[in-house]
Amino acid sequence: MHALPDGWTPGGPLKAETLKTEYAVRPLGTDVTRPRLSWIPTAPGYGATQTAYQILVGSAPELGDVWDSGKVSSSRSFGIEYDGPSLKPRTRYHWTVRLWDSLGRGGEWADPEWFETALLDEGFGTARWIGGSTDSAPLLRRAFTVDGTVKRARLYASGLGYADLRLNGQQVSDAVLDPGFTDYDHTVLCVTHDVANLLRSGDNVVGAELGRGFFGLTTPNAWRWHQAPWTSEPRLLARLVIEYDDGRTAEVVSDESWRITGGPTVSNDLYTGETYDARRALLGWDTAGFDDSSWQAAVEVDAPKGRLSAQAHEPIRVIETVEPVEVTEVRTGVWIVDFGRTTAGWTKLSVTAGTGTVISLTHGETVADGNVVAVNVHVEGDRIQRDEYIAAGNGVEEWEPRFSYKGFRYVQVEGTSSRPDVLMRVVHSDVAAVTRFSSTQSSYEQFDQAMRRTILNNLHGIPTDTPFMEKNGWTGDAQVGGPTMLASLDLARFFTKWLGDIRDSQAESGQLPVIVPTSGWGFTDLSPATEWPTVYPFLLREMYRWYADKRLLHEHWESLTRYLSWELGRVEDGLSVSVLGDWLPPGFGSGPAPEDRRLTGTAYLYRALIAAAEIGDLIGKPHDYRKAAAELSDGLNRAFLDREAGVYRSGDDPDYRQTSNAVPLAFGMVPDELVPRVAANLAADVEARGFHLNTGCLGVGVLLPVLTAHGYADAATKVALQRTYPSWGYWFDLGADTMWEKWEEDSRSRNHYFQGTVVQWVFENVAGLRNLDAGWQRILVRPDARGEVGSAAIRTDTIRGRVSVTWKQVSRVLSLDVQVPVGTTAEVHVPSAAASDVTAVPAPFAGEASYEDGYTIYTVPAGLWAFTSRSA
Repeated sequence: MHALPDGWTPGGPLKAETLKTEYAVRPLGTDVTRPRLSWIPTAPGYGATQTAYQILVGSAPELGDVWDSGKVSSSRSFGIEYDGPSLKPRTRYHWTVRLWDSLGRGGEWADPEWFETALLDEGFGTARWIGGSTDSAPLLRRAFTVDGTVKRARLYASGLGYADLRLNGQQVSDAVLDPGFTDYDHTVLCVTHDVANLLRSGDNVVGAELGRGFFGLTTPNAWRWHQAPWTSEPRLLARLVIEYDDGRTAEVVSDESWRITGGPTVSNDLYTGETYDARRALLGWDTAGFDDSSWQAAVEVDAPKGRLSAQAHEPIRVIETVEPVEVTEVRTGVWIVDFGRTTAGWTKLSVTAGTGTVISLTHGETVADGNVVAVNVHVEGDRIQRDEYIAAGNGVEEWEPRFSYKGFRYVQVEGTSSRPDVLMRVVHSDVAAVTRFSSTQSSYEQFDQAMRRTILNNLHGIPTDTPFMEKNGWTGDAQVGGPTMLASLDLARFFTKWLGDIRDSQAESGQLPVIVPTSGWGFTDLSPATEWPTVYPFLLREMYRWYADKRLLHEHWESLTRYLSWELGRVEDGLSVSVLGDWLPPGFGSGPAPEDRRLTGTAYLYRALIAAAEIGDLIGKPHDYRKAAAELSDGLNRAFLDREAGVYRSGDDPDYRQTSNAVPLAFGMVPDELVPRVAANLAADVEARGFHLNTGCLGVGVLLPVLTAHGYADAATKVALQRTYPSWGYWFDLGADTMWEKWEEDSRSRNHYFQGTVVQWVFENVAGLRNLDAGWQRILVRPDARGEVGSAAIRTDTIRGRVSVTWKQVSRVLSLDVQVPVGTTAEVHVPSAAASDVTAVPAPFAGEASYEDGYTIYTVPAGLWAFTSRSA
């Protein structure tokens, strides 16, 4: 703890804000039996610390009749497990907290928040999975009566692959493509909906339209989703519970009393698109009074094998609607609509056309030879990302898809002679942004905006590689992108879910596939590829760094050790064999360069073992992972390090490989005495190439941080700001608004985040903010890549509160402002020629400074700090 000067009183009193349960505000339907509670302690002044808390949980906001924690001496403000009586199913619990500071001052009770349990062990009762044989996307409905004043009503449901749930003609939620995609043989997600406001006295109808998603995908594709072990026709499980104010409870459950028919969605496929025949639309099918006598009775169908689990991660939503920037008729009846930005989602169509008129909408990221490019060699057939709307011919008709999304900037509209009326609908997991960055260097702002957009375009319940081509959860992409993703967005719930998907995908042998979830593809296809599934230990360790989540570490330890046993079991001569390597460096547009991929494979396994060792230490599990890591380091240096030259290389290399040298430096594998020479050679190669990189996805994220860490920040800056091929600036000069898959202009995908990890360097070295560990318990502020930048600012809303860094330099005078939340200690490195050139405000709280390698160093607690250097 930072010692305050004599006579100074630490800031306070404390106030608890932003109360959350399991990382969510007011979660509706959790099945966690001991949910974790969190808050953000805030206080005016400097040096405030939380020393104790008291939590009350009650059946009403004003009561604490369920659990009183008593006063608990602790500085923790998150991960606090509920420890009262067993939670009841379908019950709302209200809770509040008050805090004490280091002077023993007790704060006020926080404004109460709540969480609500799902079905828990009660399950779905008499509800059954239902479906039936239809010639299109099935519509299901069930009429029922409400005969009293409704106090509360919840609809618990899982529709596979996707369910558009309806009640009395209204959607029950604004979520789309719901529930989330999982390995359905292991986990099936169910969702809780508050539907009290949709019910009415008398006759009511609950209904659903079901889409295929990855549960019932039928189009043959390279990843064999059409042959997944769970592949089947759509089905529904539902339980509607209505509580009346007189104490009665009524239920409507999915069973054979429901009615079913084929609806207007003739086909739906995540790769090919949807066909909707408006002539088949059944007006009012989901409302009372509709005659369903021609429909069939639903039949009970087999339940999926997976365990039912309450969906905890953020739903996918329509986030934004975008107008076109240009509409061009390229030939008679063929229009290309340009929305001016690259996204994931779909288009909404408004049209007036004669009955039976077919309007097609083909989506793509590029245009060539007068057509939107929609080609996917991995999917059978020539229909890719194409929706079709068949008009009913009854005036202005509006339609948008429900069960597929596309990656696109352009849409080609055919079948209408008049200018098409279409809107872009931006669709992705509704995760919150946590970071804002700004700078006088506009390129860095452009990097941040493009990377953020690209990441969001690839979040659809899982982190995908591209919304246009694959929609697969490639593990290597998340491995290299994880730190930037976590720095930009609140992914606590999202990555917790996907880590569960990784565990579900594990083979009996312990092996993990290269895509998660998987149909079974990726165990022998493009595998083994060490740099991909080693995301498992790395991401678990990152979740502790960002959120200090120990429960996650405990839950995954057994699966993690099985996986690493499999990896270590195939090590040969101290090296890990890998088939993928540094994917898509410049000049190698179909994969890695012809280099020995055991170099990066061994390095990534080394880092994975170090991460696992740290996890084991954190949760008190015995292991030998550091010993195994040391053996890998020795093996890598023995096989690939030319000690005379200070270069890592293999006999297969076409030239000097920056990734082969930057990765061992970044992972701490280079012998200490050779670090300066290896780093110097790396910098020399960068300069020899005219300050261009030659890295693929594995090296791009570590190259600039490594150069900066070893005294070559100017070289890193020149690479970052390069405008000619290969570079990020080259993309943007070609009109990019997202990060691309390849450095070349003909990049297959223009919505790929794994080459955009330069943003991590922008945040950590240009802005100068680095999260060191344990949920932002310690941070480092060190803006050490300031070249070509007059000022930079970053603010991040962390699990402990807001952290911000703002610096501005005029000539040699640099001002640096730092905001540190309660519970965090900041080590602030102020650029300077001497410690005497730096002032800190408030000086008494800042304490004594030290000086090292061009930086005056302060260690400060919570507060708003201002530093000025006269000799930056």
